[in-house]
Amino acid sequence: MSKILKIAVTSIITLLVGVVATLIIVIYVNEPEETSGEQSIDDMVSHSYETPEVTTDIKDDRYVQVQFQVITDDKKAMEELQKRDFQITNLLIKELAVMEEEDFQTGLDDLEETLKTNLNEMMTEGTVTEVYTIKKILQ
Repeated sequence: MSKILKIAVTSIITLLVGVVATLIIVIYVNEPEETSGEQSIDDMVSHSYETPEVTTDIKDDRYVQVQFQVITDDKKAMEELQKRDFQITNLLIKELAVMEEEDFQTGLDDLEETLKTNLNEMMTEGTVTEVYTIKKILQ
């Protein structure tokens, strides 16, 4: 009888190990993959910061008013941007001061990229992933 008991215990242990291994494979192999590093719209909204409106003159004595939505990779980065709003305003004034009307009309992509790069250089928590122009007035 003890030989049958040994076979039964061994069979149960082998079966349990197989079930555990199958669960591990199912959990870790079938895990949904990240979508090529892109944030979902919900993440973008929850990690975004709206800059203050900036009204300043540009190089050819015209006035502009701009505002941006800055998307970060996490909540700590967004909170840091809120603390740096005076630096963002300063950065925008300096960048806009050297632009001419034509640059402002057609070069917003360059301005957004410059803003993103400069903000990432000053950030200590997280990174800026996108910058969107949400308001633009040229007078």
